[in-house]
Amino acid sequence: MKDYMIRGMDREGRLRAFVARTTEMVDEARRIHNTSATATAAIGRLLTAGAMMGATMKNDTDLLTLKVAGDGPVGTITVVANNRGEVKGLIDNPAADSPSTASGKLDVGAIVGKKGTFISITDVGMRDPYVGQTSLVTGEIGDDIANFYSESEQIPTAVGLGVLVDRDLSCKAAGGFIIQLLPFITDDEIAMIESSLKKARPLSTLIDEGYSPEEIMEELLSEFNMETTEKINVSYTCDCSSEKVEKVLISLGEKEIKDIIEEDGESEVVCHFCNTKYHFHKNDLEKILLTIKDK
Repeated sequence: MKDYMIRGMDREGRLRAFVARTTEMVDEARRIHNTSATATAAIGRLLTAGAMMGATMKNDTDLLTLKVAGDGPVGTITVVANNRGEVKGLIDNPAADSPSTASGKLDVGAIVGKKGTFISITDVGMRDPYVGQTSLVTGEIGDDIANFYSESEQIPTAVGLGVLVDRDLSCKAAGGFIIQLLPFITDDEIAMIESSLKKARPLSTLIDEGYSPEEIMEELLSEFNMETTEKINVSYTCDCSSEKVEKVLISLGEKEIKDIIEEDGESEVVCHFCNTKYHFHKNDLEKILLTIKDK
C-alpha cells in the first residue's frame, strides 16, 4: 500500500478528521538522515503531522514549517510541508537514542525533552508569516500538537501519531490521525470519541496489519457517519535545485565569492534536507560573480 492521507467529515458537521499512512515517507527520512530507532520515531511523528496539517492550507504556494525544540539530546526537529502531501525534515542529532519505556515503546519524550517549545509557522506569501508557539507538554509530539491546537488555535483536537521501527532499523509502519471537534458536537458525542480512542489499538499496529486510512477512520469513529472528502498522496520530497543553491551563493555577495575562488577555487553546497550535493567549479563561480556585478 502506498502512502496517502484522507480528509474526512462527519455528514452532520460535528467533526473533521485527517488520517495518514506514512511508512515509506518516514523510512525515506530515516535513510537520508541515518536516524536511530527513537530518532526515527521522533522525526517520523512530526513528518506525519506536517503532512496532515499542511493539507489544511488553501494555496499550492503556502508553506507550513513545524519545529519541536526541546531540552533533550535530539535537539530541534524541523519539518516543512505544503498542501500537496510533500514533506521534508531536519533533525539536529539523528543519532540520539534512549532505552524503550517499561511497556516496550520507543521513548520519544526522553530524547525530545519535556521543556521547550512547539512552533508552527504558516507562510502564505504575505510580508509576515503567521507564527504560533506553545510550550511542550510531554515531548511525545502528538500531545504537544494537540495542546498547540487547543491553546493557540482554540480548536479541541485529538492527535495520534505512531511509528513502528523494525529490527533492521527500517520503518515498518507509520501514520497518524488528527480529529477536530466542530461547534455543533455534543458532550455525549465527545465522550464517545474519547472512549473509542482509549479502546483503539496502537495506530502503528493497525497500519502494520494493513489497515487503510479509510479503515482506520472507520475503526476510530464508527459511531459517526464519516465521509472521505479528499485523498492526497504523501511523500518525502525536497524541492532543492541547482538554481536555488545558485541564488544562495549570489546572496553571499561579491567579496565572499571572490574569497571562495581565491582560496578554494570551487564550492560544494549540501542540502541538509536531502543530502544532495551541488558542486560549483571555478568557472561556475566566475559566472556567479559576473551576475553579481551586473546587478
